[in-house]
Amino acid sequence: MTKFIFITGGVVSGLGKGITAASLGRLLKQRGLKVAAQKLDPYMNVDPGTMSPFQHGEVFVTDDGAETDLDLGHYERFIDEDLTRFSNLTSGKVYWNVLNRERSGGYLGKTVQVIPHITGEIKDFIYRGAETSGADVLITEIGGTTGDIESQPFLEAIRQISLEKGRGNCLFIHVTLVPYLKGSNEHKSKPTQHSVKELQSMGISPDIIIARADEPFDESIKDKISLFCNVKRDCVIENLTLPCLYEAPLMLHKSGLDRVVCRELGLETPEPDLREWENMVEKIKSRQKKVVIAIVGKYVKLHDAYLSIIESLNHAGYDTGAKVEIRWVESEDVKDENVHVLLDGIDGMIIPGGFGDRGIDGKIIACRYARENNIPLLGICLGMQIAVIEYARHVCGLAGAHSSEFDANSPHPVIDLMEEQKSITQKGGTMRLGAYPCITREGTLLRRLYGQERISERHRHRYEFNNAYRDILTSKGLVICGTSPDNKLVEAVELPTHRFFIGVQYHPEFKSRPTKPHPLFLGLLKAALNM
Repeated sequence: MTKFIFITGGVVSGLGKGITAASLGRLLKQRGLKVAAQKLDPYMNVDPGTMSPFQHGEVFVTDDGAETDLDLGHYERFIDEDLTRFSNLTSGKVYWNVLNRERSGGYLGKTVQVIPHITGEIKDFIYRGAETSGADVLITEIGGTTGDIESQPFLEAIRQISLEKGRGNCLFIHVTLVPYLKGSNEHKSKPTQHSVKELQSMGISPDIIIARADEPFDESIKDKISLFCNVKRDCVIENLTLPCLYEAPLMLHKSGLDRVVCRELGLETPEPDLREWENMVEKIKSRQKKVVIAIVGKYVKLHDAYLSIIESLNHAGYDTGAKVEIRWVESEDVKDENVHVLLDGIDGMIIPGGFGDRGIDGKIIACRYARENNIPLLGICLGMQIAVIEYARHVCGLAGAHSSEFDANSPHPVIDLMEEQKSITQKGGTMRLGAYPCITREGTLLRRLYGQERISERHRHRYEFNNAYRDILTSKGLVICGTSPDNKLVEAVELPTHRFFIGVQYHPEFKSRPTKPHPLFLGLLKAALNM
């Protein structure tokens, strides 16, 4: 039987529930348990796929094509398990499913209500997540903050699950803030007490309290939280702000989190083997080299829009012993007359994905600068398309070459809408999504980096390399180094005369792990470091 762990948050948002869930997942996995994770988001969007990155940050894509919350990226990176469409649920999806069922007569004329129908839909999703994953432990994070109106159906659903499955099979963890007041020079437990009281009013009593603080607090604070919040003394876990998020599992293990979780759930497991993780953290701390990578994008004011790219660069940095300094370059600011100033001194460049025509000209200028100055470049999704457009214009002499996404009247649409996308009008969940196979071409840099012919990577796009321009682009030196197995879709291009110049239609950042950096990011950093 699957054991269920529910993680809620209180006092304020942004306390690191996702990192706590991911860290606990890693610790339990290292104890020999099979772990799966879920994120339940209370917003009314069906999924984050149509949300602006400025609103929500990046959209993380799973192998099976679900567009999900960015916290799932943390889960995959920490736990090193591929998640699925049963890993992210929103209020919008819940109501969408319930209302469609009502319209089709699925409730046989009954009055449809929040309880039991909305809560029932949430419970069914959680149970399907447990069933499809075959996990020993399912960790479910409830988004938002206790007390939010929109979170109430989710809290009621997990309360019902604890009744149905029994408290011995369910565990509630509450992540709260313990602020430090400089005026009185002391930590305060009262916000935590009030948050727990709010949770208890909904029928949920936390078993473990994760107390987030910037500085270590006195044992007396733990005593207060234990007494007033009705939890065991060793179930009050200090969670300090750390310079590196990958230290979190080691800190929480030292605080006894995985030990008390296993005790409370009746799980008999050996102590976790954390040697690989400890070695990785030691690598992080011992880095001596420095490398500057420019990210030329249109969402650079919100770094979470490129969260997986940032982490993938860090992973490669850990392996190469380099601290990665990211130079954020707003693509709208890049002009012919200032590109050399904005990009002066960089060791490498990434042009990431994105949608819409804002900043496209700046990305093309930056790509040309990297190509002509032999600066290592990795183009991702739209970044690959930019590389193709730039090459078509300035090497192949195709004036006005563009993507039909941005210029429907281009005389040379070297990037065009995929054939299967032409009849689609709905925006949400209709792109080419999820994992697809790619065949790497023998003798190319792409093949050498991956070390294998057939790879699988995750996609999120509607536009592709226009096959009508294959011959002219390749005749001028651009190498198509990766294609779909039937050779119909161009998945990757490169320039063999360049130190490192690769564009990929997929999103490699979704598969990088701190202990297993992705080969493309590793290759980029090695080229940038002249390794």
